[in-house]
Amino acid sequence: MHKRVWMPLALLALGAVGFFGVAPGYLEASMNKIDGQPGIPVSAEAKALHQTLQIVDLHSDTLMWRRDMLKAADRGHEDLPRLQAGNVALQLFSSVTKTPRGQNYDGNSGETDNITPLVIAQLQPVRTWFSLTERSLYHGEKLDRAVAKSGNALRKVTSTDDLDKLLKARDLPQGVQSTKPTAVTQGFVRPVGAMLTIEGLQSLEGKLANLDKLHAAGFRMASLSHFFDNDIAGSMHGVKKGGITPLGWQVVTRMEELGMIIDIAHLSHQGVAELLPKVRRPVVSSHGGVQATCKTNRNLSDDEIRAVAKTGGIIGIGYWDGAICDTSPRAAAKAMKHVRDLVGISHVALGSDYDGATTVRFDTSGLVQVTQALLDEGFTPDEIRAVMGGNALRVIRAGIMPLNETTLP
Repeated sequence: MHKRVWMPLALLALGAVGFFGVAPGYLEASMNKIDGQPGIPVSAEAKALHQTLQIVDLHSDTLMWRRDMLKAADRGHEDLPRLQAGNVALQLFSSVTKTPRGQNYDGNSGETDNITPLVIAQLQPVRTWFSLTERSLYHGEKLDRAVAKSGNALRKVTSTDDLDKLLKARDLPQGVQSTKPTAVTQGFVRPVGAMLTIEGLQSLEGKLANLDKLHAAGFRMASLSHFFDNDIAGSMHGVKKGGITPLGWQVVTRMEELGMIIDIAHLSHQGVAELLPKVRRPVVSSHGGVQATCKTNRNLSDDEIRAVAKTGGIIGIGYWDGAICDTSPRAAAKAMKHVRDLVGISHVALGSDYDGATTVRFDTSGLVQVTQALLDEGFTPDEIRAVMGGNALRVIRAGIMPLNETTLP
C-alpha cells in the first residue's frame, strides 16, 4: 500500500526536479543564440583602439534568466567575465516583466503573458508570480546581490557620482583591488558598471507611485511600452498603436523630475510623434535599428531619428536580424553610419538586446567586431569613441540627475 502511494509521488517529485531544474536553462539556450557564422577579420589597430574605449551598451535582458551573471556561462550572450573580455565599462540591464504569446513586430494584444510561466518555472519568489512591479523589484534585488558578491568587479551606477567613480577606477593602470579573496575575479580588476532600466512601464501596474518605488530601487531608465499597448502608451507592435495616455503624461513628467531617462524603444510611432516635441531632456532609443537600412516596423524612420537628435538624444543600434536585417557587424556599422550621416556622430550608440530572445553573430566578449566594422566604414577613432560609449555617457549624465539639480534648456 505504501509503495503504491509513494511511487507516484516519487515520480512526480523527479519530474518536478527535472522541469524546474532543466527547463529554464533549456528555454534560454533555445532563445538566446549565436549563429555560428564567422566574424570579420580584426586588425591590430582595432584591437588596440578597442582597449582604450569606455564602452556602454544601452540594453540587455540578462536579469530575466536564472543564471549567475558573475560566472562564465555556456549559454546566452552576457555575463561578467564576457563583459570584462569585451572591455565594457557600463551595461544597462533591463527588467522584462511581460511579453505576449506569439510575439511579433506587427500586432500583439496584452491579454497573454509568456513571462509568468518563466517566473514560476525559475522558482522566483511567489510575490513575483502575479505582480509586474514585484518582478522589476526582484530584478533590482538580483543585480544588488550580484554586485555585493562580485568583490568590486561589478558596480551599480545610480548617480553621476557613481559614474565618475567607476570611470576613474577603470582609468587606473592596474585597476582596483578585489575586495573579496573568493571574488569571481582575483587580485586587481577593471570594474564593470551596471545600471537598471525597465522594458515597458506596465511594471507600474497603473500606479504612478510605483515609479518612485522603482526609482528608489535604482532604476534610471524606462521605455513607456514594450510589445503591446498598455495604460501608459501605445506600442509600435500593439493592436491600437495609440499615443501617450493621460497617465502616461503624468509618468513622463515624473520621470523627468526624478532623473529617469525616457526610452522610446517599442513606443508607437504616434507616441513618438507626440512625445519628442514636449520632452525637456535627451531621450534614448535603447535598442533597434533604422528603416533606411532595415525596413521593419521595429525601426525608426528618418523623421524620428531627426526628432530624437533634436532632444540631444541617442539611438542604440542592435546586432540581431530584426534590427539590422542581418547579424553581421558590418550591417550594424552601416545602420550607425546612416544615423551619423543624417544627424551627426553625437547621436549614435550601442543597444545590443543581448539575452533578449535574439540570435546574434557575437556575444559581448566579441565587441571588438563592432570596432573593426566601424573602422572599415571609415569612422575615425574619435567617432568610434563617441559611438561605443561617449555619446551614451553624455546622455546618461544629463538624464539621471534630478530636475532640481540640473539646468534644462
